[in-house]
Formats: sequence, structure tokens, C-alpha cells
Amino acid sequence: MPLIEWLDDNAEDVTVYSEKLDLLYIKSLSPEIVVSYNYRYIIKEDIVSLMDGRIINLHISLLPWNRGADPNLWSFIEDSPKGVTIHYVDKGIDTGNILLQEAADFDENIETLRSSYKILHEKIQLLFINNWDKIKNLQIIPRAQSGHGSFHYSNELVKIKEALGEQIWSLPIRELKQKLADMHLR
Repeated sequence: MPLIEWLDDNAEDVTVYSEKLDLLYIKSLSPEIVVSYNYRYIIKEDIVSLMDGRIINLHISLLPWNRGADPNLWSFIEDSPKGVTIHYVDKGIDTGNILLQEAADFDENIETLRSSYKILHEKIQLLFINNWDKIKNLQIIPRAQSGHGSFHYSNELVKIKEALGEQIWSLPIRELKQKLADMHLR
């Protein structure tokens, strides 16, 4: 919501849509740009083609690491780089060219998944706000993602949630990682 409010306050014409996008809806809106943020669906190829490089995604990982679902969790479980990325949406999942990135560091003895998630969202929103004019006016030179990275599906979290329940969000990350290791879930 803070980004929507900020865009509204800055005289941007915003339509919020959280359902699965379809081509007819996008055609009826004829948006200048689509911003995907916390959107749980894969944007279909026909929409990507129609928008022709005018869809960006705000992703709370340092791509190419932790593409797909639950990137914050996996960055800790796999000890992969942490941060945020604003990138173009292409036909893959979180594989598009990168516009902006910012790394993040966390004290795993203090931070939880919940607190780190909040920090990453604050960081990506600020990165977006500080660069919005450059993004919408195509003034940032995109760069291809390099390296293999990692990818996760949403169903991979199921075993962890079954084993630890809701405490996964409030345990200090170091303790969460130890519990997962003890249960051979890491």
C-alpha cells in the first residue's frame, strides 16, 4: 500500500489488480507500464509480448538468486546473497534484465523472517521511489542477469511450515536454521 499511496500522491494514474491478469483486461487498460509487486501469479507470455518490455517486477532477492517463491526464506536457508531487485519481466520467472539492485545484510542472531521481510520491502520500496522517474522514462540501462542463481516453487515451503508452524516467522534466523538442520530440512 505505501507504494500505491506514493504513486497516487505523485499524480500517477494507478490501477491496482491482484487477480490473475488476462490479455483482454490489459488491452482494456492500455497501461504505459505494469508494476508487479507481491503478485502471486506468473504473467503470461501473451501479456509480456503485448507490453513489449513495459512490465517491471519488484523482487525481494538479489537475482539471479532465489527466483520464484519465498526468496527471503531461501536466502537464509541456502546462505545465498540477500537484497532486492527491480527487473523487467520476460517469458521466464524472475529471469528478466535487471534495472536496479541493492544488497542487504542481516544479523541472524537478531532478525527473524518477519523482520527481515519488512526490511527488504522497505528497501525495495525506497529503491523504487528514488528511481521511479528514471524507470518510467526508460533512463536506466538494463543488464542481463549473470550466473546460475537458484529457483524455488511455493510448494517447497510446505514441509517447513508443517514442521515448525507459524514460529518460522518469529524465530531468530540463526535458531530457525539450526532447527531446520536438526530436522534435516535444510
